[in-house]
Amino acid sequence: MGTLTAEIGKTKLDSGWLAARSTEVQLTGTQLTTTHPPAGPTAPWMDAVVPGTVLATLVKNKVVPDPFYGLENETIIDIADSGREYYTFWFFTTFQCKLSGTQHLDLNFRGINYSAEVYLNGHKTILPKGMFRRHSLNVTDTLHPDGQNLLAVLVHPPDHPGTIPPGGGQGGDHEIGKDVTTQYVEGWDWIAPIRDRNTGIWDEVSISVTGPVKIIDPHLVSSLFDNYKRVYLHATTELENRSALAAECSLNIQVTMELEGGVCLVEHLQTQKLSIPARARVQYTFPQLFFYKPNLWWPNGMGKQSLYNVNISVDVKGYGESDLWSHLFGFRKIESYIDKATGGRLFKVNGQPIFIRGGNWIVSDGLLRLSKKRYKTDIKFHADMNLNMIRCWGGGLAERPEFYHYCDIYGLLVWQEFWITGDVDGRGVPVSNPDGPLDHDLFMLSARDTVKLLRNHSSLALWVGGNEQVPPEDINKALKNDLKLHPFFINSNEIGKSMKDLSLAEKDPSQYLDGTRVYIQGSMWDGFADGKGNFTDGPYEIQYPEDFFKDSFYKYGFNPEVGSVGMPVAATIKATMPPEGWQIPLFKKLPNGYIEEVPNPIWDYHKYIPYSKPGKVHDQIEPYGIPKDLNDFCLKAQLVNYIQYRALLEGWTSRMWTKYTGVLIWKNQNPWTGLRGQFYDHLLDQTAGFYGCRSAAEPIHVQLNLATYFIEAVNTMSEELSDVAIEASVWDLEGTCPYYKVIEKLSVPPKKVVPIIEMKYPKSKNPKPVYFLLLKLYHMSDYRIISRNFYWLHLPGGDYKLLEPYRKKKIHVKIKSKVFITGSTYEVEMHVHNASKKPDSKSLTYKNNFTTRHGDGDGDFDMASTETVHTGNEEKNEAGLFSRICRRFTKDTDGLKVAELNGVDTGVAFFLHFCVHSSSIDHKVGEDTRILPVHYSDNYFSLVPGEVMPIKISFEVPSGVSPRVTLHGWNHHVGHTIL
Repeated sequence: MGTLTAEIGKTKLDSGWLAARSTEVQLTGTQLTTTHPPAGPTAPWMDAVVPGTVLATLVKNKVVPDPFYGLENETIIDIADSGREYYTFWFFTTFQCKLSGTQHLDLNFRGINYSAEVYLNGHKTILPKGMFRRHSLNVTDTLHPDGQNLLAVLVHPPDHPGTIPPGGGQGGDHEIGKDVTTQYVEGWDWIAPIRDRNTGIWDEVSISVTGPVKIIDPHLVSSLFDNYKRVYLHATTELENRSALAAECSLNIQVTMELEGGVCLVEHLQTQKLSIPARARVQYTFPQLFFYKPNLWWPNGMGKQSLYNVNISVDVKGYGESDLWSHLFGFRKIESYIDKATGGRLFKVNGQPIFIRGGNWIVSDGLLRLSKKRYKTDIKFHADMNLNMIRCWGGGLAERPEFYHYCDIYGLLVWQEFWITGDVDGRGVPVSNPDGPLDHDLFMLSARDTVKLLRNHSSLALWVGGNEQVPPEDINKALKNDLKLHPFFINSNEIGKSMKDLSLAEKDPSQYLDGTRVYIQGSMWDGFADGKGNFTDGPYEIQYPEDFFKDSFYKYGFNPEVGSVGMPVAATIKATMPPEGWQIPLFKKLPNGYIEEVPNPIWDYHKYIPYSKPGKVHDQIEPYGIPKDLNDFCLKAQLVNYIQYRALLEGWTSRMWTKYTGVLIWKNQNPWTGLRGQFYDHLLDQTAGFYGCRSAAEPIHVQLNLATYFIEAVNTMSEELSDVAIEASVWDLEGTCPYYKVIEKLSVPPKKVVPIIEMKYPKSKNPKPVYFLLLKLYHMSDYRIISRNFYWLHLPGGDYKLLEPYRKKKIHVKIKSKVFITGSTYEVEMHVHNASKKPDSKSLTYKNNFTTRHGDGDGDFDMASTETVHTGNEEKNEAGLFSRICRRFTKDTDGLKVAELNGVDTGVAFFLHFCVHSSSIDHKVGEDTRILPVHYSDNYFSLVPGEVMPIKISFEVPSGVSPRVTLHGWNHHVGHTIL
């Protein structure tokens, strides 16, 4: 580690760690941190992953194979067979720190699984058990005089790691539930067991220097009045005086907002005088700070995510600055109650009802290889999909501040569960222990500590006691009491209250443990599922797309879990499985006419969900023709993924506020290389379902109700949508347009879904067996498109098999692109043009000039948000758009590049998708050359003849690598290099 000058503040200890199996180290912790420190990564010591787990360290050092590749997890010994000692490990590092006489140093562990002994310069401290509790050790008196400090930590696995039954099961044998830790580690129906049960120093380690007085766990709360014009910031903090003398303090709070160009605007600065007795720990509440019409924080799709920086510092007379703390904070109010019209739980933010379209989350990585970089990608992906809520499932983590930081920035509301699941805690097969963990006091201590860690995040919307289960009675009662709402946050009535009412309140809201967001006892209680705890979430398999729109599909107002398929692209299968895993399922025809998919053993191990449900749902891949090989299977699976998840969200949205208040998909991502329930895979490549979801969850949207064949306009916003029109065009496989209709002068009230007109085409004379439908919702004044939605459809009782010969058609596609490079970041702006035919002059919106979108997350430029003017001249319009793009960027770059995919046929350019690869010449045969992750403004899109689509992609390029952008499509299955 580098030398730490004794400046006030925190330094992470996240590099330079070594690890060794405890049974292979014959030295004591005292010896390791005094006379016999390890010399380096020589046996038995190895470079360690900290933060991380024992298994992550073993994988990094290739001591064991990658457990997520093929069947390799089966070659790694499970803790049930090896015993706990096998996964008990030493972790060792050094750090430099010399203090002045009045300074203090804390050694901080934000999370260890499960218990540990800490040795610093020969001094031993035993850390108590519990995965979700922070430890802060005052090590001032144990620092080495020369500033060179030796740190060793002996980490023990959970006390009850359990065994894995032959059939697997949900949470294995449920023994893990006796400890306060992650439960998914014994395996579930979507993940294989984690062999070390996530033993390790899994979260941040740091040292922090303070003066005589330390700031501990400030709590920030905003209260909003007079229709959100008058806002008060409340702040309470604990302060600890570590000196033997009374401390005369100046306590400062400063609120700033960062403007464009890095300029900071100081909104508030307040100083309070305070005397703290020697060795005392006190709680101090600031006088509330008043703001008039501050910028509010909104969820994704509803407005901007305005965040202020709140800084608290303490100066001690005779010393100077003693400690400082800062946090991004958004002014917003979240309310939640059971909606009388639907029986579902309703959420309001800043007085506006929010129709919840979100998904379930386990962890970013099953081996807890957590990083800010990956969290940023994870959360931005959710925002890219237009989702507005993430549920942190109870068998996973209390998520980390870095996760919440990006949810704050990108506008994702978070439902955070505590560590209870029905399967492990009383409702499993065999019946599990209903009394939860053995140590209820530890559970509550961990819960309170978690609340303090996370409560200042604007994105945190609610606490939930458990997944499909309520906590044991005493824990549930304690959580209800500890998380009770302050009177201001119980209902909406206080919006009109005045400061007089504020002063009459029992106490300042920042003095509560939380007090601002609801606690719900379980995921199927009190407005979720049937509200009574019966198993009324799900289903979890493939569905007919039209069924999502039917009244009979789901009875209740808010479904916390509904899941389906999640096959990734072929490149991911090849990168995560040996060739025997590239065999596609056998399509076995059953006597009742249904197809049973029989997957290979590796797919089975990776929890593959088939695209058929014999007896209920016919195979949804088969209508495109039986797949020939892995590439064919995965491409057809992407077609189904897109339709399936778009229909799921459009079906729920079509009954917004009349039947439903929200839905959460099970699940959005996989913490390993699983083959079910995901919008992007563990390597961070998106499935087509990602873009089906992105389309369906637009704040303003046009859609086809697949049950009624009515075109519907959706407005989730708080303002009326007026003077708009809808264009509907049907295209056949010959490239002609047999049906075209424009419905003008429409208005869509706020928070409404309006049926506009019934589609007549399939009922007309001589309809084509397979056809395409393009819907566009646009402003009549300037033809700017608000929503564009493309369907491929077949006649009732038919199939898509005519799309197979359509693959042979070669459609002329023209791509104009411009590249902007900043450091290792590439941004590519493209115009993709179906040049197979000049557009019909009656089609007003073929140029796809998209309107500005609401509340872009972190200021990322979205090509699909560029405002343009309709000129009537295609070439001029394209040049004008690109000149506007160029003006936005200050860096000089090369001019436009043009690439063409030549073709002689006229028709829809179907299912186009971009991919980014490394163009290095050193690649081995079969090597995965993809550069991941990549953010696309759209992908898996289709263009009708003459249509132009703006696309933006952005990605980071590893050092020494040149990127290559390729375009594939249904009519262009050999990838074409565009850039």
